[in-house]
Amino acid sequence: MTANVSSPPGAAFVSRLLPIVGQKLKNFVPTVIAIAIFLLIWQLLYSDPTASLPNPAKVFEETWDPLIIDPFFQGEGVDQGLFWQLFESLKRVAIGYTLAAVVGISLGVLIGVSVMMFRALDPIFQVLRTIPPLAWLPISLAALKEAQPAAIFVIFITAIWPIIINTGVGVQNIPQDYNNVAKVLQLSRLDYFFKVLLPATVPYIFTGLKIAIGLSWLAIVAAEMLTGGVGIGFFIWDSYNSGNLSEVILAVVYVGIVGLLLDRLITLIASMVVPEEQK
Repeated sequence: MTANVSSPPGAAFVSRLLPIVGQKLKNFVPTVIAIAIFLLIWQLLYSDPTASLPNPAKVFEETWDPLIIDPFFQGEGVDQGLFWQLFESLKRVAIGYTLAAVVGISLGVLIGVSVMMFRALDPIFQVLRTIPPLAWLPISLAALKEAQPAAIFVIFITAIWPIIINTGVGVQNIPQDYNNVAKVLQLSRLDYFFKVLLPATVPYIFTGLKIAIGLSWLAIVAAEMLTGGVGIGFFIWDSYNSGNLSEVILAVVYVGIVGLLLDRLITLIASMVVPEEQK
């Protein structure tokens, strides 16, 4: 008789995981090649010691210690490692973005269900959303008196418009059949909101949230350049004024990576919340 030898418990999981990892790595190869070509061209164009911008090798050399090797460095005042600079910026974004999401979804539902409110508020929203984020900064500084809440307000006022507009469009595009069924079943307003309106508008809401997170990250970097304090925006501006272009370039790379991660985070949450048939 032949013995029936069972495979280890984790073998099946590993066998399923390896093809997925392999495919991901395969898809990433073109990106790696593109980045390598870009860095090579950059290195060649700015290899002259008198070049106006540092080349990649020089950026790496000048920022390795302590910015790259010790991102958790903590000094006096604004002399902090890049982790803490990014962390402070992310805290401001989290507060402003969360407030924008709560208020924006609420206003979006309001203008979506009420024709009168839509006619009253939509023209105002269309005017306000075209105002550049930094134009709000002097007003918020004058009203709030402090840089921290002023920067958060800039995030809020920047992020709220795509959330309002996309939520309102989602409510207005609820299929009439859904509303007819709700009337036949005589659903209460609360039941209608949670069982019909919210599920039907979730894809639109997340579209607005995804646009808003990118705008929030853009706005906080610009706002911090003017408000000062610990934050990646002021770090970039301070490094530029000090003539440390290598630090500026490294910080810009970090800003781009964090922005990408924020976008992917909202996409991941949406993939878990939005019903499959609505994607």
